[in-house]
Amino acid sequence: MFNPNVVVKNLVHQPATNATIALIARILMAYIFLVAGWGKIMAYNATVGYMESMGVPGAMLPLTILVEFGGGLALLFGFQARFAAFGLAIFSLITAFLFHGGAEDGINFMKNFAMTGGLFFLMLHGAGKFSIDHIIEK
Repeated sequence: MFNPNVVVKNLVHQPATNATIALIARILMAYIFLVAGWGKIMAYNATVGYMESMGVPGAMLPLTILVEFGGGLALLFGFQARFAAFGLAIFSLITAFLFHGGAEDGINFMKNFAMTGGLFFLMLHGAGKFSIDHIIEK
C-alpha cells in the first residue's frame, strides 16, 4: 500500500537531501531575524520610540539587535546554531507577549509561536552537515 509519509521519510533520510533541507530550513528561519534586526538598525530612533510606547525600555534595543541580527547570522551560517535557536526561541516567545498580545495582532502572536516551535526543533536536531557547527564538531 502506498504511504506518502514513508516516501518522504525515505527521501529525507538520504544524506545529501537531509543536509540540503537542513540548510534551506536554516536560511528560512534566519531570514526573518536578519530583516527585523537590520530594520531596527536602519530605523533606530523610531524603534526606540515604538519599544517605549509598548512599555519596554529603549535601552534594550542594542540587545534586541544583537539577538535578532546576531542570532540570524548564527542560524544562517550554522554557527552555535543550537544555542542561537534556543535564544531566538525564548526571544520569540517573550516578544509575542510584549508586542503581539493584543487581539488585533493575533496573527503575529501565532507567527512568533510557530517560529518558536521551528527554533526548538532546530535546537534539538542541530544545523546539519552544511554548517560551521558540523566542521567544528568533526
